[in-house]
Amino acid sequence: MSDTLVAGTAGSSASMVEEPLDLVRLSLDERIYVKLRGDRELRGRLHAYDQHLNMVLGDVEETITIVEVDEQTNTQSVHTVNRKVPMLFVRGDGVILVSPPSRS
Repeated sequence: MSDTLVAGTAGSSASMVEEPLDLVRLSLDERIYVKLRGDRELRGRLHAYDQHLNMVLGDVEETITIVEVDEQTNTQSVHTVNRKVPMLFVRGDGVILVSPPSRS
């Protein structure tokens, strides 16, 4: 695959998975789950991607998990921050996992 961004609809090509990026290709224009470094998670509609897993997502829900440790009592507190973003560019080197939509 070249360094160009792939965009289009999932129904525009055959539904065969022969290599890992085929699974991403089949998820175009669908809502996907992306886990990123730094305890960040994204759920959004995949508009485009490239071989480095740089992605353009729309209607994104971002969840950031923050763990704070009180050094005096050694207790942890975990809280999450949520935000919605209409359009987001995700740099591929921060991607840990991409999960396509569940297909019944």
